Amino acid sequence: MKYTFLILGIFLLSMNMTKAQTATNISAKEIIQTADAILKGTTSSQSEMMMTVVRPDWTREMTMKSWTKGDDYAMVLLVAPARDKGTAFLKREKELWNWQPTIERVVKMPPSMMTQSWMGSDFTNDDLVKQSSIVTDYSHTILREEMIEERNCWVLEMIPNEEAAVIWGKIITWIDQTDYLQLKTEFYDEEDYLINTMYGSEIKELGGKILTAKLEVIPTEEPGHKTIIEYKSITFDEPMKDDFFSMQNMKRLR
Repeated sequence: MKYTFLILGIFLLSMNMTKAQTATNISAKEIIQTADAILKGTTSSQSEMMMTVVRPDWTREMTMKSWTKGDDYAMVLLVAPARDKGTAFLKREKELWNWQPTIERVVKMPPSMMTQSWMGSDFTNDDLVKQSSIVTDYSHTILREEMIEERNCWVLEMIPNEEAAVIWGKIITWIDQTDYLQLKTEFYDEEDYLINTMYGSEIKELGGKILTAKLEVIPTEEPGHKTIIEYKSITFDEPMKDDFFSMQNMKRLR
């Protein structure tokens, strides 16, 4: 009996060591690639979400739909409130367009507008359409491990590559080691000053995956300000043609 327990103990210890080695041997870039793929799907994603912009004196809610295909294509459509209904944003490769139905005008947004607030929220235009790629535009380093919400996380630092046209000087993100969820992310400017912190919570199954259904962005120097995105539904890897992401279709979306 003692011999049996000894063998069992050695077996369990070896399993734990194997898990630890797997966690240790994985590269920082592989962690980021896996976390990014979970959010985007292998080929495409479609989602419905609500955004709540909170300010000290008022709160505003917006409902929207989103479509993505790989890193090159993205579309965001506002469906509520009525005054914003039909407003759409289109990303094709490195170009970003905005359709404003009230004036029936398409506006091409220059790279300088990527840092600007998206629809008055604490998200930037770049955040919503993901013009920059956290996989290819940054170098990645594992700094340490920490616990968040009883989940063991890798803490990774992302520094932009010299040739990358990105808006952040540095990003630090906490990714859990079980489901590769981004539970916390800090965004720094080029002077290494913390601008925003994003938290992921309400972990649940969406689109057949375990995801954080709620994202909350809190700016560092604006007390009482925050923006919340809550995913209502999401599907992954449905067939989508490239021409879905066209200016003509952007105007027709409902």
